[in-house]
Amino acid sequence: MARIGILTGGGDCPGLNPVIRAVVRKALIEGYEIVGIKNGWKGLVENDTMALNIDAVSGILPKGGTILGTSRTNPYKKEGDLAKVKDNFKKLGLDALIAVGGEDTLGVAFKLTKDGIPGIVGVPKTIDNDLSATDYTFGFDTALNVATECIDRLHTTAESHHRIIVAEVMGRHAGWIATEAGIAGGADVILIPEIPIDLDEVCAVIKKRHSRGKTFSIVVVAEGAQFNDGSMVTQEKKLDAFGHVRLGGIGEELAAQIEKRTGFETRVSVLGHIQRGGSPTAFDRVLGTRLGVKAVELVKAKKFGKMVALSGIKIIEVPLEDAVKELKTVDMELYNIAKVFFG
Repeated sequence: MARIGILTGGGDCPGLNPVIRAVVRKALIEGYEIVGIKNGWKGLVENDTMALNIDAVSGILPKGGTILGTSRTNPYKKEGDLAKVKDNFKKLGLDALIAVGGEDTLGVAFKLTKDGIPGIVGVPKTIDNDLSATDYTFGFDTALNVATECIDRLHTTAESHHRIIVAEVMGRHAGWIATEAGIAGGADVILIPEIPIDLDEVCAVIKKRHSRGKTFSIVVVAEGAQFNDGSMVTQEKKLDAFGHVRLGGIGEELAAQIEKRTGFETRVSVLGHIQRGGSPTAFDRVLGTRLGVKAVELVKAKKFGKMVALSGIKIIEVPLEDAVKELKTVDMELYNIAKVFFG
């Protein structure tokens, strides 16, 4: 009996469990044995696994997070880990591996296909929606809906207290959450990593609103946004295994600058990991399920080195290389629509 491994790496997000469930159910129908690799690439480095069967995935469809656990382990970072991955792949008797993750996890998957590990299929996951070659990644819709609801709630308190409220949302390199949640939530200013922050322009928009009798404003900012002097606010300078700094704090800095320049009372709300947690939306449950089933179909057809993707309403296959060669940043046509409602 052929064996398929599955792992979930990088940041957790709603929709991971629906993918795992779909992979297991489809694989069992096709006569495969499924091995769950715990905690992303760390599990393959340490040979840490769990059995996956129908009972293991029963009831997990509506649950957030991942029953396999996750980590930001990079087997290319520490000397000897790559050899362990290759060795454990053989020890586990894997004929294929389904890697579920974002740019970093799938970047490792692509490198491994080049370094002699056969049978890898990728599934795109990230709330940032920044993977190329797919229209949407699962997890994004849930995060978007959570962020939108939070912005709706901030409107009521901002209006009641006549305040400016800065809502800091996730988005390291791409401002998809900020842009779409900002549009859906009626934000007055939306700031994203793709466009440097011009504080003069931001404050001018807020003052313009006040001049016409609007005594409150909502400013949505992605955590990875930078000021036009090139500075970025981080929690710490230490890099993770993939070379990323820990972001967070742009909202506080922005709020302080707005209050200083405008004189209007300003508060900040950092949505943080709230966006990652909780039950996936129906869209993410369905998308995750479709991607998981398609991944097993690619394994059956021995179409390796591929990633499953959403194109329009169809689930297709694309080369892993196309998915990770560059980030998918915000479409400026969409952002220009958002700007119509600034101020």
